[in-house]
Amino acid sequence: MGERHMWACGKVAVMERDILEYYNEGREQDRLTSIGRLEFLRTQELLERHLPPPPVSILDIGGGAGIHALPLQAQGYKVTLIDPVELHIQQAREAGVVDACIGDARHLQLPDDAADVALLLGPLYHLTEESDRVGALKEALRVTRSGGLLVAACISRFASTYDGLALHYLDDPDFEKIVENDLALGQHRNPTRRSGWFTTAYLHRPDEFAQEVTDAGWSNASVVAVEGPGLLADVHFWLEDAERQEVLLRAIRRVESEASILGASPHLLAIARNH
Repeated sequence: MGERHMWACGKVAVMERDILEYYNEGREQDRLTSIGRLEFLRTQELLERHLPPPPVSILDIGGGAGIHALPLQAQGYKVTLIDPVELHIQQAREAGVVDACIGDARHLQLPDDAADVALLLGPLYHLTEESDRVGALKEALRVTRSGGLLVAACISRFASTYDGLALHYLDDPDFEKIVENDLALGQHRNPTRRSGWFTTAYLHRPDEFAQEVTDAGWSNASVVAVEGPGLLADVHFWLEDAERQEVLLRAIRRVESEASILGASPHLLAIARNH
């Protein structure tokens, strides 16, 4: 698995207790290979489309247990995974991520222009204050070289509405109150820590997401759907056959930038440049 390095890439993040407890249950290690398979496939597809060819350097900020870092590393990219959860770093190392360290997306102890690409595929979910989200995006800009790439993810403002209907959570009046708050403020809370109802998070509108990226100093920001209309698909049917999988992915690609339905995708990606 190669030599391991432990970079001092940031101070330990101060995380809300419920967020840390949620991730210390080990949920992230297998999520994108189970209920999040389509999210994983589409994210990898979009990365393949936009990333420069290896061996450029990538900072996978908030990279969890290494679900995206590992395939990128296997392709020849120089990946450094940074995450605030110690369990994730341990899991990433055990899985074979060569460079992995504790760090806070808002305060990276890395030099300016440290990498060619910054991935923020998780941190913006749990930074509930706009100043923190823009701060993390600015920090990613600082450590990315001129001409470098940003790929950042957010959760849609409407994701809990769709989950509530698809998974029957809205049959519970308590979850309906959560959804109402989500829609009004974008602030998702799960005070009783009910399983499946996620944890403290911020849910974006697509235009707001693009504006925050721009406010942080990134250029040419565009926002695309990750799952898009695949949200409505029978994922088991479409993904268990290679030909059907490609039909599903083509259907999503055709409308991934369609503004009128962008918010219906549970997850969105912003792609931007450091110019």
